[in-house]
Amino acid sequence: MAVRVDLNISLDGFATTTDATPENPFGLDWGRLVEAYTSTRTFRERVLHDTSGEGTSGIDDKYAGAYFEGVGAEIMGAGMFGFHNFPDDPDWNGWWGDEPPFRVPVFVLTHTPRPTLTMAGGTTFHFVNASPEDVLERARREAGDADVRIGGGPTVVRDYLRAGLVDQLHVGITPILLGRGIRLWDDLRGLESEYTVTSETAESGIIHVTFLR
Repeated sequence: MAVRVDLNISLDGFATTTDATPENPFGLDWGRLVEAYTSTRTFRERVLHDTSGEGTSGIDDKYAGAYFEGVGAEIMGAGMFGFHNFPDDPDWNGWWGDEPPFRVPVFVLTHTPRPTLTMAGGTTFHFVNASPEDVLERARREAGDADVRIGGGPTVVRDYLRAGLVDQLHVGITPILLGRGIRLWDDLRGLESEYTVTSETAESGIIHVTFLR
């Protein structure tokens, strides 16, 4: 069992964007950041429930497939679930529709208590107010022999990286400059010394960098 992270980041290290509006809660920059991932066959099938076989099938799709393999539980922050965008909506169930792609227990770190939310397809959202270490221990119990994925956002990922709790970190570096947002690498100087680092460039130009303990 390993603790894993997969994130899309810009060339200057940002994993979030800042151009969202009420009319476009993701913003145009988010689409640019994750375009290669959302174009893959795996994303279209797993997230959009598109079984047509459409989508890219190269190196980006290889990493998209690996994202979902062998995961027994997920941890994410309140921002990734969408609480920052919909703080007063009691019916908000996340970005992923009635059948989220996770299909495992998901632990959402939040200061706002909320009953457990069971969705179609095997995803159950648990809303927890606890330390990263305590939540990870609970996720490990749920995952059994499978992996725990720290899904994001970057602030949550940094907490686990600084605590030395991540066994594998994969970043897909999109060759765009965002200039602002939340940077993954802040306060992580020397992180690479704790891992074996490999990289692979996809047909799209995305550089996939993997840090493996």
